[in-house]
Amino acid sequence: MEKLYPLKFNPILKERVWGGSDIIKSLGKESSSDKPVGESWEISGVEDDVSLVSNGFLEGNDLNDLVEIYLGDLVGDSIYDRYGDEFPLLVKILDIQENLSLQIHPDDQTAMERHNSYGKTECWYILEASPSAKIFLGLNRELTPKELFDKCGDDSIVDALNMIKPVKGDIIYIKPGTLHAATGGILVAEIQQVSDVTYRVYDWGRERSPKTAREMHLDLAIDCINYEKLDPSTVVLKGGSADNPYFKIKRVDIESNYRAESHLFGSFIIYFCIEGDGVINGGGMKQSIKKGEVILVPAYMGEYSWEGKCSLLEITGKA
Repeated sequence: MEKLYPLKFNPILKERVWGGSDIIKSLGKESSSDKPVGESWEISGVEDDVSLVSNGFLEGNDLNDLVEIYLGDLVGDSIYDRYGDEFPLLVKILDIQENLSLQIHPDDQTAMERHNSYGKTECWYILEASPSAKIFLGLNRELTPKELFDKCGDDSIVDALNMIKPVKGDIIYIKPGTLHAATGGILVAEIQQVSDVTYRVYDWGRERSPKTAREMHLDLAIDCINYEKLDPSTVVLKGGSADNPYFKIKRVDIESNYRAESHLFGSFIIYFCIEGDGVINGGGMKQSIKKGEVILVPAYMGEYSWEGKCSLLEITGKA
């Protein structure tokens, strides 16, 4: 069996009503549509949206098939023991120009019972934020389920939400059950569990027009929402690092070079380029990366090094 190497993947673009053109114009992703693009899925093991390798002898193979073939050599032994043949993380880019729906994600237990899926713990790394950008995150006071239901119906729910002005370099930690939305020009690197389960509870009035209505899920969400007051300072993280039960994020700033041994992480390593450009050398291959691109380093690839001047998010899984 040939040696594993740093893997790149074809982005999976998603048109969204709240999206824009930054993923195409600023980050150079290719799209044949002129409709707004809201998401670019960079690494995905989600069923029906599994990433395909774009480089090396494994080009064209899908990620979950590679996990099934290479097992712990690709993802790490303990992570394979926990997740099996499904790659455990989903890494995206979000371009939020218009109002993202107010939504929550269920936890593991609820998502597995209802959807045969993992729940969705996620972190947003703010790549860019315009002066008009806003993130709505959690409640600014405790509500009852009935109060929340009524406020979603009469458009007053926004008054009960924390409003955050996002700052480039911040990490927003969004736990299952946390109400969240955003608007106004934000480019986000999103790291999350491998799940696409989202419950929309309010859509800024779009849900009332036949032309713009999307499926709403307030009935499903009502018993999953965290109704307690949230202190935003506990979930807006500075310094470029985050740690939770599913993954760890660490910002790495490279001035000229950086060396590492993959087996010391006990996990696959995802590198998300947030500034500049660089080249990784390992597994018998050199592979370049630029802002908005992602590379997956297999867990037992061995020694590797980075060259160039760039800033990377170093993302590892947890068993």
